[in-house]
Amino acid sequence: MNTDRKLKVGILGCGPIAQFAHLQACRKAKNATLHSVCDTAADLAHQMGAYYQAQKVFTDYEEMLGDPELDAVIIATSDAFHIPASVSAVKAGKHVLVEKPIGTSLEEAWNLKKLLEASGLIFQVGHMKRFDPGIDFARTFIRQELGEMIAFKAWYGDSTHRYDMTDSTQPLPFSSVAVKRPAQDPKSDLKQYYMLAHGSHLVDTARFLAGPIVSVRARLLQRKGIYSWFADTEFEAGCNGHLDLTVAVRMDWHEGFHIYGEKGSVLGKIYNPWYFKTSEVQCFSEQDNLYHQPLNNKAHFFQLQLEAFAETIMKGAPQKGTDIDQGIESLQTMMAIADSVSNHGNRVFLKDVKGSM
Repeated sequence: MNTDRKLKVGILGCGPIAQFAHLQACRKAKNATLHSVCDTAADLAHQMGAYYQAQKVFTDYEEMLGDPELDAVIIATSDAFHIPASVSAVKAGKHVLVEKPIGTSLEEAWNLKKLLEASGLIFQVGHMKRFDPGIDFARTFIRQELGEMIAFKAWYGDSTHRYDMTDSTQPLPFSSVAVKRPAQDPKSDLKQYYMLAHGSHLVDTARFLAGPIVSVRARLLQRKGIYSWFADTEFEAGCNGHLDLTVAVRMDWHEGFHIYGEKGSVLGKIYNPWYFKTSEVQCFSEQDNLYHQPLNNKAHFFQLQLEAFAETIMKGAPQKGTDIDQGIESLQTMMAIADSVSNHGNRVFLKDVKGSM
């Protein structure tokens, strides 16, 4: 592939996540371009295609995948469609960036992995918080200066005020009566919906900073319209671990992490992602007795995610984003938390988890 040209990207799904994140990322990216958009709702597809200046507009996904000029797809659909759409793309020889989570079924995810292994294609799950410059700075500090990690705590508190916040920063998304929806309303089971929508971010951030998770012991308190999961987390590295997912807290958006290490500590405050604001991270080092805090205002996480994805495809750069194995492990962790809750807080090992959310 010519490394001087831009990656030609097609977006499947023109709903809110595409409008708020991926369409703009394609316009902003230095090494990628919006080649095409696709949605079964013809009015929405043509409206987004015209507004974001896509070269081509499709209402049939297989037709878009059959375009020989197309290099890669971004799958911005409901969770239930993630793996089937990914399978179709891989069979068509296209690289894939799929919205998180990877899917809802481990069996489907494992079958996708087998298909990918023979393809040589790049596959990435859209955990865009890995591209938050503050979180990335914390990861570098952890690996270079922290020494042995002793304890890792992370929390994700969606706020009752989040829609007032986002309404102030986002345009109203366009919709259509012809939009394709999954057979079952994802919000019909709020425990599953909140875990997949929010827990996927919490789990991937934990894995990005502290490494693979071996097992969990979790409990859920559901009261006054609040869902609060606490999970005692066993990391492969051996540190103490605790994850807190609460939807929704009666306060401002509350997300972050605190790490104690052999030679320092890390404290991170993560902002509502739609502010596109770098996380506020303080890294204390015993080597110089100083706090180190980055300031990086280049924080369109979806743009940075797409640029890294394109760099891996076109120049062979190491993959920074969540790959197929990490995406599967993230899904296993969420399923293990759900299984532990159902089994009165017993420890559940990820290797024993099977089935679907």
